[in-house]
Amino acid sequence: MNWKGIKALALALNLPGVEEGLSWGQPVLKAHGKLWVWWSPSEDAPVFKVAMEEREVLLAAEPETFFVTPHYRNHPLVLVRAERLDPDWARANLLRVWRAQAPKRFLKAYDEKRPK
Repeated sequence: MNWKGIKALALALNLPGVEEGLSWGQPVLKAHGKLWVWWSPSEDAPVFKVAMEEREVLLAAEPETFFVTPHYRNHPLVLVRAERLDPDWARANLLRVWRAQAPKRFLKAYDEKRPK
């Protein structure tokens, strides 16, 4: 999977408040004005937000898939080897991060539209 595929996967979730942008001259997706997911050109890998505790579990359980470089070590982020990215994990992560970053009014409107 490459940036184009990850971007398509993320945008297919059709979540309100998601937009394309640039950070440090690189394309990113933002949710509610905050970085959401992007591609690290220096690592040639996607970068996902995760809780630090979750990141440690991912790194220990699947070091062949998830990794961190010194640049990202102090941030709640994890890099994923693109060829090993599980689309189901990516979707679940993106939705969880979107919800964590969403203003309450977005959550309420989103949850009201979802089928029970």
